[in-house]
Amino acid sequence: MNMIESPTSSPVSETSPKDGLGALLRRSPPASQAAEQALLGAILTNNKAYERVSDFLEPSHFSDEVNGRIYEAVARRIERGQLADPVTMRAEFEHTGLLNAAGGPAYLARLLTAMVGIVNAGDYGRVIHDAWVRRQLIDIGENVVNNAFGARPDLDGVDQIAASEEALFKLATDKGQEGGFVSFGKALTGAIDVAEKAFHRSGDVVGLTSGLRDFDKRTGGLHPSDLIILAGRPAMGKTALATKVAFSAARALLRDAEDEGVPPKGAVAIFSLEMSSEQLATRILSEQAEVSGERIRRGDIGQKEFDRFVRVSRELQRLPLHIDDTPAISLSAMRTRCRRLARTKGLSLVVVDYLQLMRPAIGTKPDNRVLEISMITQGLKAIAKELSVPVIALSQLSRQVESREDKRPMLSDLRESGSIEQDADAVMFVYRDEYYLQQRMPKESAYDSTDKFQIATEEWQRKMALVHNKAELILEKQRHGPTGTIHLYFEGEFTRFNDLDMIHE
Repeated sequence: MNMIESPTSSPVSETSPKDGLGALLRRSPPASQAAEQALLGAILTNNKAYERVSDFLEPSHFSDEVNGRIYEAVARRIERGQLADPVTMRAEFEHTGLLNAAGGPAYLARLLTAMVGIVNAGDYGRVIHDAWVRRQLIDIGENVVNNAFGARPDLDGVDQIAASEEALFKLATDKGQEGGFVSFGKALTGAIDVAEKAFHRSGDVVGLTSGLRDFDKRTGGLHPSDLIILAGRPAMGKTALATKVAFSAARALLRDAEDEGVPPKGAVAIFSLEMSSEQLATRILSEQAEVSGERIRRGDIGQKEFDRFVRVSRELQRLPLHIDDTPAISLSAMRTRCRRLARTKGLSLVVVDYLQLMRPAIGTKPDNRVLEISMITQGLKAIAKELSVPVIALSQLSRQVESREDKRPMLSDLRESGSIEQDADAVMFVYRDEYYLQQRMPKESAYDSTDKFQIATEEWQRKMALVHNKAELILEKQRHGPTGTIHLYFEGEFTRFNDLDMIHE
């Protein structure tokens, strides 16, 4: 039996170091004509050989364009359930003139002669694919060298590293395959699978839990491929709420893994552009240990509190939670790091705090801030779809909220771009009436009598009692379900959100 050679480049004679680069450039790219011809011959002899390579081999993977087009034509006919052999394919090839460059119809006979064995079709396909991967690596390497020599003066060294890393991980995860049409039947099968999983799961949560009972009831949890915008004015608790959701999701992943006796199948990634990883970790520790974060920073804690703090920190170390606090991270770098985490640990949720601090993809130069934010939201949605994970992106609101009597946010308050609302699958606002009411505490100097001041103070205290430790999560847009307001409990001391018991309050 003849052996199919591995993809190789033409040999290079010994040269001086000065001529080394030129010698490298003169080498032929990795390819295996014998493997390509043998695979095509095997498929034309027995169409079942196609099943051994159809899940990973694409026409673009062939080094010879004619071979790639033959493979595409044969695959198209087999996918239609029709026979693809030299007789049935000859008429199509003669009509399109596909074989003219390869020597005409005689090339089909040559393919059949090159066929070594149908059972080896999978090995032929892997040799072809490996040669294609090597050619892609050469292209990436050439771009790295050219950019380093100054072909892209708009990219500094750090950005070039990020761009190169992104290209490598795209090759590793996507294998360079572009998306295409999906038949409705295939999409319907996926929808039925989702419905079946939801049917067999107990409770109201179909997706990943947020740790908030009423939110999960309203939305069914956090769903793959969704971009969720969590917006609010400063001091409303956006980061605290996002941290609560991230922590709850990570704890659910750990609990499910422990029930099955396996490592967690996914992880939660937090990109904290505003706070350091230590500050974010302190916030989570404060919430779980019920020790004020302010007292932790001052060291104003007793021995019992410190012991509880250490005990809780040991428990939290096991969580599949990862924090990246790179300031002003680019969309390209974020995508690359998400892909890397997905490959190494698995990825179940991405939280971005917050999107106005991000930079667009490396190499892009948007004309204005609105276009820049649009590119960022589109990129975040693309990450959600590509990795099939929910992405929660925090967003600031414009100051026009402060000028209204009712300061509850609306979609029109989203800062700098209407594309945030357009690209998001869900938009929700966190609002605390207590914050604004606190600022309106009566001042004695504003009243001409003590009695009026006392009446105003009592009325203010009554209103404060009604909104104390309460927050609203206003679900203003939800592509897959109803909107409305979800009432939450907020403890300012621990910056902690939780479910609000509306029955026993």
